[in-house]
Amino acid sequence: MSPDAARDVWVLVEQAGGAPRKITYELLAMARGLADALSGRVTALALGAGVEGLAADLGARGADRVLLADAPVLEPYTTDAHLEVVAPLLREARPALVLIGSTAAGRDLAPRLAARVDAGIVTDCAAVGLEDGRLVATRPVMTRKAIARVGFAPDGLRIAVILPNVAPPAAAAERAAEVVNVPVAVDPAKLRTRVVEVRAVARETVPLTEADIIVSGGRGLRGPEHFALLDALAAALGAAVGSSRPPVDSGWVPHDYEIGQTGKTVNPQLYIACGISGAPQHQAGMSGARCIVAINKDVQAPIFQIASYGVVGDLFQIVPLLTEGVRKLKAGPTA
Repeated sequence: MSPDAARDVWVLVEQAGGAPRKITYELLAMARGLADALSGRVTALALGAGVEGLAADLGARGADRVLLADAPVLEPYTTDAHLEVVAPLLREARPALVLIGSTAAGRDLAPRLAARVDAGIVTDCAAVGLEDGRLVATRPVMTRKAIARVGFAPDGLRIAVILPNVAPPAAAAERAAEVVNVPVAVDPAKLRTRVVEVRAVARETVPLTEADIIVSGGRGLRGPEHFALLDALAAALGAAVGSSRPPVDSGWVPHDYEIGQTGKTVNPQLYIACGISGAPQHQAGMSGARCIVAINKDVQAPIFQIASYGVVGDLFQIVPLLTEGVRKLKAGPTA
């Protein structure tokens, strides 16, 4: 192990279709600031099949070193295969901190990795900083009604699982990274799980966890056919469409749409809640939005307590008018 490795910050790269996901750029920006404060390096670890093409982009976005674990057994993602590669690398290098995105894969791998390498772990972090030489994470708790500050132990491995959209993505620059190919010695026959089939939910917009604008619907939409209203508004805004839990439980939309305690946690710039009462379980997944607009006919709906702007009225009248207004605004003045 390099004597300087204890000051390094590692980023676990998430990639799809041969390109890093937005959360990876956000983690690289956060890692760059922390590594500079620690006088260390940023190491990006990319796993998958055919990931060698990621190296140049990761270097341009702030990585000093890129580790490439390239093997067919690592694509698509499985917990066992990734764990068998990442855990030994961390045991050997023992960096100051490992940053992992709070995504489906990240939340699956991070706790198992922490148990395997005996690391301290803080999940759903909004920020990580250095205070008097100690790494301290902040995270929302109690369905985002409070913010907890959690200090890592001064020794040992540390893992921070970072919420999406809490840091600006790293900008590209004219810089290159050292590239290291990591040998992969994972026996597929010894893996306890394998991916049999992948069924992707058809979305014309960005994933919910990466969206800057989200239009979300609840029980007030009355049926699956009325999600077309939200699709139209989302298309006009360039937004993603989400849902509270009742429409998912009723089979109106896939589980991929769900935002809340049993679904996704999102942090968009704008969140438009249509016909959502705002139960604590839903607020746990979306109350971190910068601006919340609530549309509901019930003036007593809890969603209004956290909304930046509230519209009391019939969503079936308001949403089409809002969609039309957005379209006219984007079209610009007419002669």
